[in-house]
Amino acid sequence: MAATLELSLDVFADPICPWCYIGKRNLEKALETYEGPKIEAHLQWRTFMLNPGMPPEGMDRRIYLEAKFGGSDNADAVYGRIRQAGLAAGVEMEFSKILRTPSTRSAHRAMRHIQSTEGLERAESFMEALFVAYFTEGKDIGQVEVLLDLAASVQVNPDVMWAMFETEAFIAEINAEDVQAREMGMGGVPGFIVNKKYFLSGAQPAPAFHKLFDLINSEPTNKQAGAQSHAH
Repeated sequence: MAATLELSLDVFADPICPWCYIGKRNLEKALETYEGPKIEAHLQWRTFMLNPGMPPEGMDRRIYLEAKFGGSDNADAVYGRIRQAGLAAGVEMEFSKILRTPSTRSAHRAMRHIQSTEGLERAESFMEALFVAYFTEGKDIGQVEVLLDLAASVQVNPDVMWAMFETEAFIAEINAEDVQAREMGMGGVPGFIVNKKYFLSGAQPAPAFHKLFDLINSEPTNKQAGAQSHAH
């Protein structure tokens, strides 16, 4: 029997980034369809804020798009292409439902709280809930009340999360991580650091991940582990 291929995945993402949602789906597909050894993945979400200077209350999405793309026509063209890419990856994005562009600082704090107290699997469920809430339902995920409801939907105690929001918990940590990502040269997301050694940028398709998994599996340490498992 082949050895298990252990992977650590540090995923830099922002829950209002459509390519991050698409990248998450592509990674899931890559893990499910890999034909090499069984993969044991340990995925941690890392902070990247598309708009670190966004005011806490967010802003009207039309004003945001005007500033970012120079008009609704340009924005419609860009998001039309993104929507098609999303459908190809199996996610449906309803951009017309999004009325505000939120600050994601609170969402990142909520994610870090769950990742620290509830574990990686629950954190993954919460990130999925954030993507669905924003891109499918048009919810303002900058609002703490929305984040508490989403936490409850993935079996996280909202009262404990509320208590976290009453403190300064994780603010310095996520701000520092956002700065660190930019200092590493990350100009956008998603960004995938695999085994603290390899980096994939953007919403890569499953075959791109498979090539990297093959490379990691061919490393001497993994070959040796495979040989040992065959010996047993």
